[in-house]
Amino acid sequence: MNANVPASSTSHYPTAPTAQTDVTHTLSVLVDNEPGVLARVVGLFSGRGYNIESLTVSETQHAKHQSLITIVTTGKPMVIEQIKNQLDRLVPVHRVVDMTLSGRSIERELAMVKVAGKGENRVEALRLADAFRARVIDATTESFVFEITGKSDKIEQFVALMLPLGLVEVSRTGIAAIARGPEAM
Repeated sequence: MNANVPASSTSHYPTAPTAQTDVTHTLSVLVDNEPGVLARVVGLFSGRGYNIESLTVSETQHAKHQSLITIVTTGKPMVIEQIKNQLDRLVPVHRVVDMTLSGRSIERELAMVKVAGKGENRVEALRLADAFRARVIDATTESFVFEITGKSDKIEQFVALMLPLGLVEVSRTGIAAIARGPEAM
């Protein structure tokens, strides 16, 4: 190679693939509320080896018999794009919105947290519940059931703090998401 010839800035060879990290996305899927729709959506995920981190479903438009499925999934950006495209092709699906990409969404989750304890642990559990704005929805002389709503990381923090105080059980709804502003999904 001649030292006087400058190196070419372009190559005819493709660049090495860059390592993509997994990302978490919240997808809202508007579907017809009919038997088998949820099974088809979940089947799409399981058949291709995609993981569902959270799943919530509810009829949201009663007059049109439509439900909203909110799915939280994790994967490489290319996989997330494939998931959205494949969901969009399912027959009962009317619309797929990536709430994470829209940047204008609110996500919340509800959890019920059962804590058993006496004495100082009981007092500390009540104090922490107050700090996290969790409500006592059931109480006995030996346990509490707290209701807490908020972002998933807030619930994770609350559960972690209750663990040494006598955490017995946790029941979570999964994430519900809605876009900000006056527009409908």
